[in-house]
Amino acid sequence: MSKKVVFRKTEIKTPPLSTSARVEIGQLLRRLLNGELLALPHSRPMPSIGAHVHELRVNDQNQTWRLFYRVDADAIIVVELFSKKTPETPLSTIRLCKKRLRDYDNEVKEQEHNDEHPQTKTS
Repeated sequence: MSKKVVFRKTEIKTPPLSTSARVEIGQLLRRLLNGELLALPHSRPMPSIGAHVHELRVNDQNQTWRLFYRVDADAIIVVELFSKKTPETPLSTIRLCKKRLRDYDNEVKEQEHNDEHPQTKTS
């Protein structure tokens, strides 16, 4: 089974990202899809958000973009992309990422349950 990239309410588009930053993010996501484990300077773990969650770092013209993602067996789940301006990740961003991952996990569990126990419709 090949992996896929799942975006949870965030977009990678130009603008606000420059074309080169968008291309770099795409290349880094492709490397992750191919099973490569990225490390600094491109990526670092974000245990404050959750297990297997990492932060991609992409320098753009005059700002640095952060993309938070989690590596699952079948997917790379992208939960946030933003321009980071301070050393600390805002608590509101951490909470938002945790919520998006929790919602994703609940949707996957519900889908698995529905696949295992299809309901028959009666007319």
